[in-house]
Formats: sequence, C-alpha cells, structure tokens
Amino acid sequence: MAELKWVKSSYSEASANNCVEVATPTPHLITIRDSKNPGLPHTTVGRAAWAEFTLAVGGGTIVSSV
Repeated sequence: MAELKWVKSSYSEASANNCVEVATPTPHLITIRDSKNPGLPHTTVGRAAWAEFTLAVGGGTIVSSV
C-alpha cells in the first residue's frame, strides 16, 4: 500500500487543539487521524459515512443513522 498523503482540515489553526487530517487511500475511502498525534492509530470510513458526518458537523441534518 502506498504511503498516505495527509491533508489538514481547512478549519484547523496551527495552534488549535482540535485538528484532524484526512487522506484518501482509494476513491471510496476516507482515512482520518488526529494531527497532534499522527503516530496513533487512524480510522477509515466510506465516503457516504464521511459525507454524512461532515454534514452533521456543519450544522446540516443527518439523513440516516449508523
């Protein structure tokens, strides 16, 4: 597996305590990690779950439950 290319959230600040980074190992998956602790395990979710999560965090409505 190729090394992941991590991208920090555009909402994160350099000194912020709540930062995430995402990578896309395949067109159908999103991998998420804590940018402050990149050596810790990360999690991978499907694009649909990620879209639902970001909609909910952004103040939208969740269409279905996991």
